[in-house]
Amino acid sequence: ICPLNIPSLTKLRVEVPKPTNYNDWGNFLPSDKIAQLENQSIYMLLVISSTTSQYDGSAWTPQKKGSKKKKPTKRKLKGNQVKKKKKICAKPKPAIDPVTKTEEDVALFVPQKAMDHRWGQSLPEEVLINIFQMVVVQDGAVPFLCRVGRVCRLWNAAASSPVLWRDVTVGFCWIAPGKNQLPKTQKKIKDTVNWLAENRFSQLRDFSLCHWTKNVNHAVEVVSQFCPQLRSLKLSYCTGLTVGAFQSLGLHCRSLQSINFQYSEVQHRLQVSFMTFRMLNVRPLHKTMRSGANSAPGFPLLEELCIATTSYSYMTDKDLWDILFGSTKLRVLDLRGCSRITPSGLATLPCLELECLFWGQYFSSHVGLSSLKKGLHVVTQKWSQTLQQLDIANQLFTEEDLEIAMSYLAGTTEADTLRSLNLSGTRITPSALRSVIGQMTALSYLNLSSCRYLPRGLKRIYRGQEDIRQLLEKL
Repeated sequence: ICPLNIPSLTKLRVEVPKPTNYNDWGNFLPSDKIAQLENQSIYMLLVISSTTSQYDGSAWTPQKKGSKKKKPTKRKLKGNQVKKKKKICAKPKPAIDPVTKTEEDVALFVPQKAMDHRWGQSLPEEVLINIFQMVVVQDGAVPFLCRVGRVCRLWNAAASSPVLWRDVTVGFCWIAPGKNQLPKTQKKIKDTVNWLAENRFSQLRDFSLCHWTKNVNHAVEVVSQFCPQLRSLKLSYCTGLTVGAFQSLGLHCRSLQSINFQYSEVQHRLQVSFMTFRMLNVRPLHKTMRSGANSAPGFPLLEELCIATTSYSYMTDKDLWDILFGSTKLRVLDLRGCSRITPSGLATLPCLELECLFWGQYFSSHVGLSSLKKGLHVVTQKWSQTLQQLDIANQLFTEEDLEIAMSYLAGTTEADTLRSLNLSGTRITPSALRSVIGQMTALSYLNLSSCRYLPRGLKRIYRGQEDIRQLLEKL
């Protein structure tokens, strides 16, 4: 209501016409009063008072606190007393005095405004896609896009944009893990995967399955057939994966660069002849190790291999060779927890430009670490020119072997290659440490915690070249 500059105004009568549409009642009254006033005209009386007004009943005053009357307590009647009934007198009904129009009254008609309750359908599709993209990044594409696609046609069109379906993760496969799937449920799962692959996964790049115990082969095969741009595949805690799924990936997914099926069981041999992965993250189980001649070329384009574990590993030199015998471009090798791998097994690998070697032992039990090892100098001699990160934490190499290995790292012509060195829990000596620190000028991380052969005060982590330079002065 706009302000009125009328000093003598004491009463203002506002007449609101009856809405013609049932949905417009919400513009005037609360929803609980709509049904009562549906067939009546609405009149609102607005009384405006001021300090100079002589109208006694014009100003509304709030009820004072504590003004509520207390209910009288009922007293118990004695045996000889009789309860008196109160006589109720009917109050006379006051005469209805209709409000008459005067010259001072001002009739103000509020124009009816039509509210658009379909604001969600009037947004541009590009705006909806950007909003959905924010939710997809935070919560994932499934099941969010499947649900918002059922709101209206506009939201369905926005949720169907292939840009939103580039990274998809499906977990538990519509059923809690550990429970059996009925044939009807399995058919529903397959039909859903087929429909998504045909209608939504045209630009799929990263696909993940979590806790699938059945239909894993079907999902991988369908996705590989309809997703030529697939670059990454992750199978976490999945079982029943066979060689047929890998064959389908090799035939259709030529852009596939990374596969991760850690904590998943594979029923057949690991490598397939036509796979061109650049990153492989696996955790081989003891029952899945294969034996036989190498009949496949392995992974010639593989650049990163991760077989790290926090428990005891069954990986041996022969198993590692079966994976990497054709990987000449390997740059990163993560063998943390693989206590059965020996330096001689690493020295036979065909990769000549390894940059990162993570070979620390971090599992709690020291099974397999009771005896001392030898031969670390063979590893450092082979990759002394290219190693940038070396982790041999808790490896029980002898003091002499560590000193020879550090001398190979210090004797390289390219002294600025090594940047990170983890010697935590080893038998490194001050003399061996002095030689490598004095030559590796680019070294910015050094872990010497729990090194028993070093003096007190030096067993800690050093970060930065200045901190390492001060350590060299103390040595």
